[in-house]
Amino acid sequence: MMTTANLTHLTDEALIKLCQRYKAIVLHKNDSILRVACHEVESDTEALKRALEFACALKIEIEFWAAERFTQAIERSTACQQEVALEDPAAIASILATSSNELEDDSEAPVVNFLNQVLRTAILRRASDIHFEPSENALRIRLRIDGVLQEIPGPEASMNASLCARIKIMGQLNVAERRLPQDGQLMVTLQNQRFSLRISSLPTLYGEKIVLRVLKITQQDLGLDQLGFTPRDLCHYINALKCPQGLILVTGPTGSGKTVTLYGGLRHLNAVQRNICSVEDPVEIPVTGINQTQINTKTDLSFATVLRALLRQDPDVIMVGEIRDQETAEIAIKAAQTGHLVLSTLHTNSTCETLNRLGQMGIEGYHIAASLKLVIAQRLVRKLCPHCRKPHASFVDQGEKGRPGPMPLWIAGGCERCYQGYYGRTGIYEILTITPALQQALVNGASVAELNKIARSQGHKTLMEAGMLLVQQGTTSLEELYRVSGEGETA
Repeated sequence: MMTTANLTHLTDEALIKLCQRYKAIVLHKNDSILRVACHEVESDTEALKRALEFACALKIEIEFWAAERFTQAIERSTACQQEVALEDPAAIASILATSSNELEDDSEAPVVNFLNQVLRTAILRRASDIHFEPSENALRIRLRIDGVLQEIPGPEASMNASLCARIKIMGQLNVAERRLPQDGQLMVTLQNQRFSLRISSLPTLYGEKIVLRVLKITQQDLGLDQLGFTPRDLCHYINALKCPQGLILVTGPTGSGKTVTLYGGLRHLNAVQRNICSVEDPVEIPVTGINQTQINTKTDLSFATVLRALLRQDPDVIMVGEIRDQETAEIAIKAAQTGHLVLSTLHTNSTCETLNRLGQMGIEGYHIAASLKLVIAQRLVRKLCPHCRKPHASFVDQGEKGRPGPMPLWIAGGCERCYQGYYGRTGIYEILTITPALQQALVNGASVAELNKIARSQGHKTLMEAGMLLVQQGTTSLEELYRVSGEGETA
């Protein structure tokens, strides 16, 4: 058995690994004191302190850092460790030993190390996508962080082909096929958390462009109160979820957070008494207690095919990943009229446009009126970093009549804790509850303008108005709101 005296001689490498296990980093160490930093929310500080006291027999001092500062510190620490590994032949041999059998040549080791470093950087920066884009003499790498692409240093030009091959090997794609698009998937683990990376390759002028979509495998327990709803909007959503039958639609462009909003609703409904089923392409967020089915176009397992099967599975709640065609829309509408609560998404810009789009798909107005309960249009806006945002007075159009007036604004600054003055995102929502007046208008085949007029008379607020509220609160900037909504430009 190892004694405390022996543990005082713990190597620096072992000490770093021990801190990583408890999500902490070493700041300073001498003969009497060990100072570490951690994020108070994510770290078990009591367990960390006990483990370090036992391992080192030193006085432990713990600093609590903001999430963004802690993430960037880990990122810098990882980069330094990666540089050492690239120079260490033993480390290279170790990595090759655990790599695919396709890579046996020592000359491939820098490729393995570089790709590992890119994946670590992307995950630590909370990137949703990683783009590998070949040009004539270089490979550009960009990460989509909080909805915006940001470039990071690329590899040497000689690595381009090997890097592409390495990604395809890890995703079990055909390395020899360079003329057709391919899709695959791979799993990685970082800091005891598993991530799924969806791979998409596409032939371009100078080689294959590869995009990796980063998905966290562990269950993301985002409650409805964490999504950015106002109390009034949250009340409307919860009331719709209480309906025993009907259709709830969440709309917006790709990457606007529709799936997270849907799953927030499903988790709210998730109970032993309910049979909840979903059909998705693909299943992005695994949730215990929900029966999730992924469509497969290669075997003709489409949304419509799975939906028909689900209706014979005695469901209480059905989630359809996306209504893409008339057939899927008709089945979802019929399910919502026959005792099922159906949640789905649609690609439209506003709530009233959604009502018109269903009509364009061939759904009769009286079917829409009888089944639809709630429509949510949403976008995601980046949040200003609270540490470096700057006040800025300006005259902007505000209020229902668009009158110009003074309004307190904040603009992005930029510091070591954030990315270009922003850190994280929140949602802005446009909620439309289907009232008897709207139902009658749908039966009568009203236009989008007429539907908008009725909604406004009921107190309906647009996405722009919801976003302006966040601008006034200093949560986001006017520039960011215009970027996301596309409704104007800053003066």
